[in-house]
Amino acid sequence: MVRLGTGIGWRPEIADAVERMPGVDWVEVVAENLCPGHLPESLVRLCERGVTVVPHGVSLGLGGAERPDEGRLTALAERAEALGAPLVTEHIAFVRAGGPLTASAPLEAGHLLPVPRTRDALDVLCANVRIAQRALPVPLAVENIAALISWPGEEMTEGQFLYELVERTGVRLLIDVANLHTNHVNRGEDPAKALAELPVEAIAYVHVAGGVEKDGVWHDSHAHPVPRPVLDILTDLASRVAPPGVLLERDEDFPGAGELERELTAIGEAVRAGSRTRGAQPLAEGVRGTVVEPAPEVPGADDEAGERVRERVALAQTALLSALVAGTPVPEGFDRTRLGIQARALAAKRAGVVAKVAPELPAVLGTAYRPAFLSYAQSRPMRGGYRQDALDFAEWALLSGGLAEGRAKRELREWWLDRSGPAPRRRSRVARVARVGRVLMRR
Repeated sequence: MVRLGTGIGWRPEIADAVERMPGVDWVEVVAENLCPGHLPESLVRLCERGVTVVPHGVSLGLGGAERPDEGRLTALAERAEALGAPLVTEHIAFVRAGGPLTASAPLEAGHLLPVPRTRDALDVLCANVRIAQRALPVPLAVENIAALISWPGEEMTEGQFLYELVERTGVRLLIDVANLHTNHVNRGEDPAKALAELPVEAIAYVHVAGGVEKDGVWHDSHAHPVPRPVLDILTDLASRVAPPGVLLERDEDFPGAGELERELTAIGEAVRAGSRTRGAQPLAEGVRGTVVEPAPEVPGADDEAGERVRERVALAQTALLSALVAGTPVPEGFDRTRLGIQARALAAKRAGVVAKVAPELPAVLGTAYRPAFLSYAQSRPMRGGYRQDALDFAEWALLSGGLAEGRAKRELREWWLDRSGPAPRRRSRVARVARVGRVLMRR
C-alpha cells in the first residue's frame, strides 16, 4: 500500500499557496481539468520536487448502467502516466443515464448521483470497476459520495455495499469522512456503523472537506471550513486503522493560505487523536504502485443475464435523472421534497460551472444570469458537457423573449453567433448578416 501522508486538493486558485505550504506531502488534482501534454507549471514543479500527484476523476460514472467509456478510461490512464501517479481515483456514482439501454435520449447529471445499494446495482458496479481496472496502468480507488436523496428498496447498508465491492473486485477505497457526515444528516445513517462495516484495510486514503446546512439539509459544498463533526469521524476512522493518506478538499471560496494551513493542522490533530486510541504505529512504507489482485471473476457478471441487470439499473437511473433534470414525474418511492432540493442543487451546480467555463455570460447578463439559468435548467437537461450547456443556455435566453432589446441582448447574440459554428466568424457586416440569416432559416 502506498504511504501518502498529508495532502491538499490542488486547484489553480491556490496553486502558489500550495507550493509554499509546509507539511504537504502530496496533492490531488481533478483529472478532467488536465491536459497531459500541457501540465500547469505549478504541478510540474511539484512533481520535480518529488511531491506525489494523484488524478481524481469525476466523469467515468462507474455506478452507471452503461460500461465505462473507453475514451474516458484512456484519458484517465494518460493523466496517471503523465503525472507518474501511484494510483487513480473515481467515484461510486452515476453521472449520466438514458441511451441505448433504455431506447431514450441520453441525459447528463452534471454531478455525482448515488447508486441504489441493491444486488443489481452492485453487480453492475463490480463489472464496471473490473473494466476500469483492466484499462488503467495503476491501481484504482473508488470514493463513497454524499447524497441528498435515498433510493427506495435498498438491500444493504453503505458499509455492507462497500465491503462486497472490495471483496469481489479487490478495488481500493477512498473514504470521504465529510460524505459520511452528509449522509448522517440527510439520510440518518450512522457514520460509526459504516466505519465498523468497512474493510478498513482496503483504504487508499481519506478525504476531508467542509459543508453547510440549509433548512435541515447538509450540502457537501467544499466551500466552507471543516466542521467538528467531520473531524470527529476522522478521529473514529483513525482509531480503527492508520490511514495511508489524508487530504483536505476545497473547491470554492478559497481562504488565505494561513486558514488552509490551520485546517491541515486540525486534520493532523484529529488523526493523531485516533491513533492514540488505537495505540498502533502508522502503516509502514508500502511499495509504490502495488496492485491489489481482485477476487476471481464472478460467473455471469457480464453475460446475457448481466445485460438484463444493466437494463433494469438503466431504467431506474433514467427515471430518477429525468425527474431531476427534465421535470418528468417523480419515480415511485422517492421523497418529492428531497428530489426538489436535489434538482435545485443540480441546477445551481450547472449555473456555477457554466459561469466558469463561459465567464462572458454572467458578465453580459449581470444579476439576471443566475435566475435566467435556473429557469432554463428546470426542463432542459445537459446534452453535451458544460461548454455545450453554455451555448444552449445562450440560445434559449435569446429565443425565450425574456431579454429586452438592448446592449445585453446584442452582446449575448454576438457571443452565441461567434461560438456556435465550427469556426469563428469573419468580422465583416455582410458575413454577420448572412450568418444570422442561416440561423433563422434553421429555426
